[in-house]
Amino acid sequence: MDHSTHQHAGHAEHAAHRPPATWAAAAQATLHCLTGCAIGEVLGMVIGTALGLHGVATVALAVALAFVFGYALTMRGVLKAGVPFRAALKVALAADTISITVMEIVDNLIMVSVPGAMDAGAGSWLFWGALAFSLAVAFVLTWPVNKWMIGRGKGHAVVHQYHH
Repeated sequence: MDHSTHQHAGHAEHAAHRPPATWAAAAQATLHCLTGCAIGEVLGMVIGTALGLHGVATVALAVALAFVFGYALTMRGVLKAGVPFRAALKVALAADTISITVMEIVDNLIMVSVPGAMDAGAGSWLFWGALAFSLAVAFVLTWPVNKWMIGRGKGHAVVHQYHH
């Protein structure tokens, strides 16, 4: 077997261990991302509005917490598989950064675009309705991104090897 054939065979063998890049696999990865993002978004928005922070500060807090909770959820499963903390952090960063970034951009653009939503406060239907709508749209727009990444062995395909 020449070198190029051996490389191709190795690539095919590696690809066989990847999760299939199906819409269902991408939906599962996106739902996982949405969970972490939603926890961080809700906490950030509630804390920011409760403290009377400016819209930009509230969005910054919500985005920061979305990344923290998104990475933490991924790390929880990877750490459970016995991976050391630093390695688990690297897996989470590789798996979730693009997905969380897309979701956060979409979600926050919608939140700041809905008139009055950021100023409505956590006791308002407008606030919760805008947040639910923004997260739903973020899910729909992040889903194909995750499918594309999984198909290339990126994103949640990186985490797949740690799930048993």
